[in-house]
Amino acid sequence: MQVIEITHPYHPTDIVDQDIVLALGFFDGVHLGHQHVIKVAQAYAQAQDLPLAVMTFDQQPKIFYSELKASEVEYVSSNQRRTELFAELGVDYLYMVHYSHEFGSQSPQAFVDDYMVGLHAKIVVAGFDYTYGPSHLANMQTLPMHAKGRFKVVEVPELQVQTHKVGSRFILDYLKEGQLDQANLELGYIYQTHGKVIHGEKRGRTIGFPTANIQHFGQQVIPKIGVYVVAIKVENIWHRAMASIGYNVTFPGDRGLSIEVYILDFAQDIYGQEVDIRWYHYLRGEIKFDSAQGLIDQLNQDREDTILYFQAHPDYQREDSLAHEETID
Repeated sequence: MQVIEITHPYHPTDIVDQDIVLALGFFDGVHLGHQHVIKVAQAYAQAQDLPLAVMTFDQQPKIFYSELKASEVEYVSSNQRRTELFAELGVDYLYMVHYSHEFGSQSPQAFVDDYMVGLHAKIVVAGFDYTYGPSHLANMQTLPMHAKGRFKVVEVPELQVQTHKVGSRFILDYLKEGQLDQANLELGYIYQTHGKVIHGEKRGRTIGFPTANIQHFGQQVIPKIGVYVVAIKVENIWHRAMASIGYNVTFPGDRGLSIEVYILDFAQDIYGQEVDIRWYHYLRGEIKFDSAQGLIDQLNQDREDTILYFQAHPDYQREDSLAHEETID
């Protein structure tokens, strides 16, 4: 997949000089609903023998139309993660547009002329709720008018799971509430984050559970405080692990929130390395124990629960995220 970054206004040499099928959306999370849009576009691309392109933005447009600061917006997936998922879905070209005030100030007609017709789209595919300006003026019902017969418009209806629409907002809430089973079900893969191993207090070593402290990159939402079954990717190998998100309340001291990962059957020094974490299952909340032994006993139980989980889900090492479509129990 070729990634093409665009800053408005773009030059014709910035884009691919070829007819395409174009899928449109912000696609935060690239969840099942987004995947459905892209697969519909892919079917048209294959039928017409055209490459499949996706156009999205590098940040949420709502930042420019509200009092939100860019640093305050949380995402299901970083731009890097979305790019990986688009590639797994078989997208040929990814147009990553830098969303700016100038870009967002275009009229709906100008946007269609420059970013649909201008990108050589012969078929444009988007979800039923896609807008390209004020929602009452620029939506999937008005797009044929702005297209003026220059390309075919395909509207993809909403996708429902368990009687409600699959949506990024719902998935963000599920993650914040620790409902990983539901979040993963609606994502269509196991939620994944990216970060770096940093130095911590090294207290885990003293109780037989050495952990890797993780500093996460970007603004991906982190699940709520608690203990989780996870897998961690170190030097291109996935390892079984369990993660704790919390404040280390058993031990005295005023600590900030930490993310610590205990990797099963692992003894390497990985400080400074970048890692990926797949979040499989919520085990329990954070508990303040009366003694270190109480914590050790619980961690041993967590370890056994983690082993049992992976015995039931043995494909955690698969590299293709979208193959993880099993029902999480």
